[in-house]
Parts: sequence; structure tokens; C-alpha cells
Amino acid sequence: MITAIVFVEAEVARISEVAEHIAALDAVSEVYSVTGEIDLVAMVRVREHQEVADVVADRLNKVPGVLRTETHIAFRTFSKHDLEAALA
Repeated sequence: MITAIVFVEAEVARISEVAEHIAALDAVSEVYSVTGEIDLVAMVRVREHQEVADVVADRLNKVPGVLRTETHIAFRTFSKHDLEAALA
């Protein structure tokens, strides 16, 4: 499983609408509204790297109201369960 964390800058008046549209895309597991320089964070989970491009470049970037995105690919996943086991 490949996880991409996508930072999204959106038109201010359309943030909720953009978030809902992005959340409805296949492969998008969650969308968070956040404070700071970006407006939304979308979690994209796919099986192959090419699918990241299909989701982000071909669909997410084309959502009306999206101004800019920045995509980060996760190398490892650390969950609360993993951290508790490491500290034990």
C-alpha cells in the first residue's frame, strides 16, 4: 500500500466544497481542514505509484477550486500500536 499525503490550497470561499469533492474521489481515505499555509490535507492510499499520479494529477488537481497541491509519499507508517511495541 502506498500512502500519499497531499497538501491542498483552495479558494477560500470553496474550501468545504473542495474538501467534499476530494473526499468523494476513489483512493482518498480522508480529507482534513487544517490551519496554516494550506487549507486541506488529503490522504491518498493506492497499490502502485502510477495510481498516485492518476489520482492527484488527473483528478484531484482538476477539482474546481483547487489552486495548488503538494504531494508527499510516505516511506513508513508508524501507528500508536507500533510505537507502544517499540517502547515496551
